Amino acid sequence: MIVSIEGIVDEKNPGRIVINVHGLGYEVFVNDASLSNIEKGKTTKLLVYEQIKEDAHDLFGFVTASEKELFEKLLSVKNVGPKVAMAVLNIGSAEVVRQAIAGGDTKLLQSAKGVGRRAAEQIVVELRDKVGLIATAGAEAVVGRSGDNGSDDAVDALMSLGYSIYDAKQALTGVDPSLSIEDRVTLALKGGNKK
Repeated sequence: MIVSIEGIVDEKNPGRIVINVHGLGYEVFVNDASLSNIEKGKTTKLLVYEQIKEDAHDLFGFVTASEKELFEKLLSVKNVGPKVAMAVLNIGSAEVVRQAIAGGDTKLLQSAKGVGRRAAEQIVVELRDKVGLIATAGAEAVVGRSGDNGSDDAVDALMSLGYSIYDAKQALTGVDPSLSIEDRVTLALKGGNKK
């Protein structure tokens, strides 16, 4: 597995560079913050996340360890792949992204290419306590009641039916949590709280 790469930058384009390592040119996808710190024709070293699929072998590079760490945290979110994670990193510095997640700023997260409301809410729910900042009231509003861990299968089931995270949690308010998932979802649907 490739964890870092060092060589001369042969090409520098929006979102990607080609780095020459002893005569081999590697295409590396980079976020805007990393790209601004890279100079064409100069030797550079990047930390790398490697993704191998049937039809592709992609490298994602980062100048700082904090950018790579945040990228990997974003990848842990359901339905967030490398391209979406990179788009989220492009909304600002790693610190800005961390603050948006901890603060529940889904509007800022939605400004990333390919990130809709549901994906932005999912990022907040899954990462708000993992980005190294204190979650704010905005994040609590996105995930519902304080103390809820956000891993409720009934909420996930309602979200698959088109509910937002907030609406799903509202629909389940007052429904006995000891009931089966199916019964909880049925009772929530009878409440007619869908927007």
